[in-house]
Amino acid sequence: MSSAPHTVNDYKTDLKPVWCPGCGDFGVLNSVYRALADLQREPHETVVVSGIGCSSRLPGYVATYGFNSLHGRALPIATGVKVAAPNLTVLAVGGDGDGIAIGGNHFMHAARRNVDITYLMMDNEIYGLTKGQAAPTTPSGDRTKSTTYGNPEQAVDPCALAISFGSTWVGRGFSGDVKGTTELMKLAILHHGFAFLNLISPCVTWRGDDQFKALRAKLRAVPEGHDRTDRAAALRLTSEDDHLTAGVLFEEQRTTLVEELMEIRGRAGAGLARPTRGEILRSFAPA
Repeated sequence: MSSAPHTVNDYKTDLKPVWCPGCGDFGVLNSVYRALADLQREPHETVVVSGIGCSSRLPGYVATYGFNSLHGRALPIATGVKVAAPNLTVLAVGGDGDGIAIGGNHFMHAARRNVDITYLMMDNEIYGLTKGQAAPTTPSGDRTKSTTYGNPEQAVDPCALAISFGSTWVGRGFSGDVKGTTELMKLAILHHGFAFLNLISPCVTWRGDDQFKALRAKLRAVPEGHDRTDRAAALRLTSEDDHLTAGVLFEEQRTTLVEELMEIRGRAGAGLARPTRGEILRSFAPA
């Protein structure tokens, strides 16, 4: 193995992204490269897991281990990887439709279990790959391919969900700010526990060319003096109408799922000889 420091190019594959020109996911991908390089994560000790959707193509563009799973199923796969091999750096990636609609139940349980993984959600407020239908994050009143007369539903804020579900690190970034997003990704990866980073990633095809400018204009930094350990204060930053607060919204330390499992394993096996394969199989046989 080479002892030379890894560079951004070490994490790139020969595949060229097929996203639409101007898609926010390009900025997210560049931030992934930079974050992994800055943290010197070994490619062979890093896993990127995704579901289905435009953003879920990302594992193919990163020269680490990758798994492109089923729609909404990135988190249970990522959880299995982390439990089986706790030493690996595990990233789950996907879109807001993938993670909040069909994958919403997995989002909740991965957060409450405090699995030590990083979940990057590229939020474009639309179903991009399936031709522009309204998603859980589509603002109320917006006209889409499935809401011709305006979206009748209330939009969901992914960060509010993450905080409520029990995520121990929650942040929000903007794909147009590669430097800022990179720093947030590094903090998320370094966090010991379930880290959720909501990345505002405008869809130029179905949300319009002006969406990038409109979202950038709404962004503001976390207010000075914000207590990121205060859950109620963090939730207030997710209920704003005129602003989108970017930065670390919430953070706490809590025992992770792997730590809990290791502790149970130690208690269960205390003073006992390790069972043979035959003994394990016989334990499942009918009485």
